[in-house]
Amino acid sequence: MDNFEEIKPEHQEEEEEVNAIWVTEDVRSYLYDMAKWARFLSIVGFVFSAMVAMSAFSAGAIISTLSAVSPANPLLKLGAAGFTIFYLLIALIQFYPSLMLFKFSKAANTAVLYADQPSLGVAMGKLKSFFKFCGIITMVVIGFYIMMILMVLAVGVGASML
Repeated sequence: MDNFEEIKPEHQEEEEEVNAIWVTEDVRSYLYDMAKWARFLSIVGFVFSAMVAMSAFSAGAIISTLSAVSPANPLLKLGAAGFTIFYLLIALIQFYPSLMLFKFSKAANTAVLYADQPSLGVAMGKLKSFFKFCGIITMVVIGFYIMMILMVLAVGVGASML
């Protein structure tokens, strides 16, 4: 499945089994359009990642403002370093899919413009990595939601027992 080649049906024998995929002009057009949108979305993702990373370094100001407004806020226990690490982690989580989309866009453009089969393989690999990452993040978020629902139910049952 890694080696795709275009084979015309009139040039192949009946007994010969061929694993090939056809990349028609429609598919090339769709791939080219996908690459453009992927590049746009990746650049937007890079910008948002940079904004989140920059806001991570303003955690000291956030903490001082929060302590002045609400001194009993439990978020103050996290501290400036905690806020900085949390925001940098969010920026990193946001950066990786943007990077995969950018690499997909670059390889897909090369594949379409130069009919380069290895670039098409690289592009599909980067797209696979993007969707795999998004799937894992989705499973983690769903797991977090389930855990929170169970905790709320446990607290509610515990509170009703009093």
